[in-house]
Amino acid sequence: MNSPLPKSRLGRGLASLIGEPAITNPRLPYEGEHKVVPIELLRGGKLNPRKEFKEDELMELAESIRQKGLVQPILVRPDPQQAGNYEIVAGERRWRASQRAGLHQVPVIVRELGDQDMLELAIIENVQRADLNVIEEAAGYNELIQRFNYTQEQLADVIGKSRSHLANTLRLLKLPDPVQGLLMAGKLTAGHARALVGREDAESLAFKIIDRNMTVRDVEAMVQKLDANVGKPPVSRTRENDADTKAFEQALAELLGLKVEIKRGSGESGVLMIKYGNYDQLDYIRGRLGGGTGSG
Repeated sequence: MNSPLPKSRLGRGLASLIGEPAITNPRLPYEGEHKVVPIELLRGGKLNPRKEFKEDELMELAESIRQKGLVQPILVRPDPQQAGNYEIVAGERRWRASQRAGLHQVPVIVRELGDQDMLELAIIENVQRADLNVIEEAAGYNELIQRFNYTQEQLADVIGKSRSHLANTLRLLKLPDPVQGLLMAGKLTAGHARALVGREDAESLAFKIIDRNMTVRDVEAMVQKLDANVGKPPVSRTRENDADTKAFEQALAELLGLKVEIKRGSGESGVLMIKYGNYDQLDYIRGRLGGGTGSG
């Protein structure tokens, strides 16, 4: 495992505004023993982050396999529980579809892998193929962190994703189970759900979002309005802004598409505040400050 990346003294939150360490290319397993084995010698992987296999999608893939064969080998390791058999590391969906297609043998790549490497590769393969729903993806990341003591910086490097993507995805596990279920079913997107994290009314709002067919922007506006109605006292400004300062404030707000507030201090000093509604907007600010676009 790679050693932890150095932490900025600014803290992880502020450091994310001014840039992230370069991300290395994720590791995918091309080496290993290539062979063809009887399909009954394979079994599903116990650490496979993918838990849901839709029957209609399996049948569609099975039809493709009948016509073109199984083009991509299944990655396996020797089964630690039964000698001569194999445990699937990546490709369980292809294995299930191959059974439905009536194949008796399948191509595999056999590698000697421990549990940690197996889980890493399973997540990388599934994420790159977009085979996981966002909750399965988050649970896989959390498994690596909890089981193998990864830091978020290490894990971002291993899977080839930005730290902001990793943090945003993991936050979804804080949602109530019913809301997570809606995400897994594809009734809510991650963008919708991120606005609900940490809210006691997350479940009721989730169903309202679905019933009203709300966009992510609609949800963010709804949440901001609800928070504004809580009755929090407005932040008072130290000094009233002059016309030039107000014009600058407005111009910057239009440039970023976010609420901007300038609080003047003594002399020519002051504080610039950029308000964001979710982590996507925070990542967007980081990208603009860094001269590019936010990463996801």
